[in-house]
Amino acid sequence: MRKTEVTIAGVTFKNPIMEGSGTFGSGMEYSEFVDLNRLGAVVTKGVANVPWPGNPTPRVCEVYGGMLNAIGLQNPGIEVFCERDLPFLEKYDTKVIVNVCGKSVSDYVEVVERLSDEKRVDMLEINVSCPNVKEGAIAFGTDKGALENITKEIKAHTKKPVIMKLTPNVTDIAEMARVAESAGADALSLINTITGMKIDIERRRFALANKTGGMSGPAIKPIAVRMVYQASHAVKIPVIGMGGVATGEDAIEFMMAGATAVAVGMMNFVNPYATTECIEGIERYMDNHKIEDISEIIGCV
Repeated sequence: MRKTEVTIAGVTFKNPIMEGSGTFGSGMEYSEFVDLNRLGAVVTKGVANVPWPGNPTPRVCEVYGGMLNAIGLQNPGIEVFCERDLPFLEKYDTKVIVNVCGKSVSDYVEVVERLSDEKRVDMLEINVSCPNVKEGAIAFGTDKGALENITKEIKAHTKKPVIMKLTPNVTDIAEMARVAESAGADALSLINTITGMKIDIERRRFALANKTGGMSGPAIKPIAVRMVYQASHAVKIPVIGMGGVATGEDAIEFMMAGATAVAVGMMNFVNPYATTECIEGIERYMDNHKIEDISEIIGCV
């Protein structure tokens, strides 16, 4: 009997596959394609203290090997989320990780405090690394002092396990991982998107209204695997890996690099069944290689 369970900060997931924040709504949007009960966790889209309209359009474009997005963390705000999305997730036997975004430390704290008593929320993922939001988020993710401060503040206002989502747009990912760990983070998730740009040469203008956007998709996977390896070897807390995951084999590669769990992001837009196909791919790999416990492969290289 194969064992696919993994544990992060005291929370046990039936398997290591979840989806990347912002690629799956809050579960409801994909529930007709994916049996949410099959997932290790549902990771919600970023939730702020008040509704955010996001960036002007166009804000998504295809590029070779992936896509650029500059959505700007559009979301309906914490009250709508608690009234609509959390009750929907009550119906499913899966863990729930709420991604939290903000433009100031007090914004983040307000959401974290609001979620502290919500029993349906198992963990919080703190988005300090979205490259498309001009205020706040990018500075928190790229500045050591800001990352340390916001991690400490959030930990002081919640008893739920806290995952800090790190940006790849830094010089030394291992250093940022250590800063988050020393400030009290219970786990890390990485990588968020890589800042990129596309120009429409026929129109002689930027493809995105925001000029720059976050690059995601298979093209960034080698960079993500390298950063997950570096971060997971720099800290003792668990790491959730993401960045270009399309198959079970991709997920296993991340786990061998040191990830305890893996998130499927952009591929949900291309193939709405990507998450469950990754789970099946992992199970096949374990059977073919006679692996009884998935923990055998975590950090094995």
